Amino acid sequence: MFSRIRADHGRLDVLVANAWGGYLPYAEHNEWFARPFAEQSMERWDGMFTAGLRSHLATCLFGMPLLHEAGYGLAVLTTFTMGRRYLGNVFYDVAKNAVCRLVTALAEEAKDTDLAVVGVSPGWMAVERMTGLTERQQAEMESVHYIGRAVAALASDPAVSRRSGQTLAVGDLARIYGFTDIDGRQPTPYLIER
Repeated sequence: MFSRIRADHGRLDVLVANAWGGYLPYAEHNEWFARPFAEQSMERWDGMFTAGLRSHLATCLFGMPLLHEAGYGLAVLTTFTMGRRYLGNVFYDVAKNAVCRLVTALAEEAKDTDLAVVGVSPGWMAVERMTGLTERQQAEMESVHYIGRAVAALASDPAVSRRSGQTLAVGDLARIYGFTDIDGRQPTPYLIER
C-alpha cells in the first residue's frame, strides 16, 4: 500500500494508525476481561498485541518513511488511555499504554524534523460493539467523526510539532481547537483519565 502511495502521489502528509482487533474473536469478552491476570490466556495476549499494537507498529514501520522523506507531516496513533490509570485488564492495559510509549519513541526519533507524532485517545465511541455501558457513559459517547475532526485539527495546525510526543484526549483537543462532534457537543475526555 505504501509503495503505491509513493508511486501515485510521491509523498504522504498524514499517517493515522487506528486499528484494534484485540477483542476478536472472543464472544465472552466481558467475562474474560474481568478475570485476574493469573487466569488470563497467552492467546489473549497474542490477540491484543497482534491485532492491536502490532498493527500500529506495522503502519508506522512502513508509512513513516514516506513522512521522513518529505521531512514534515503528522503521524497519529490512536489508543484508549493517556497512561495515567490502570485499564482493568493487564493485557489490554499494556497494549494500549504501549501505543503511548510508541508515540514517545517515534517522536524522539523525529525530533530533528518537522514531523510530529501524536497519540489521540477517544472516549466511548458510538459503534456497534459498545454495549453494556452505564447511562453516564452512553450520554458521553462520541461519534466516529469526533476523532476524525481531532485528526483534521492537528493536521491543519502549522505548529503541530509542539504536540509531538504527547498523547491527548479527543475532548481536550476539541476545546483547544474549537471543534465539536456532529451533534454540536464537546463530549468530555474519557473519565478514567480524570
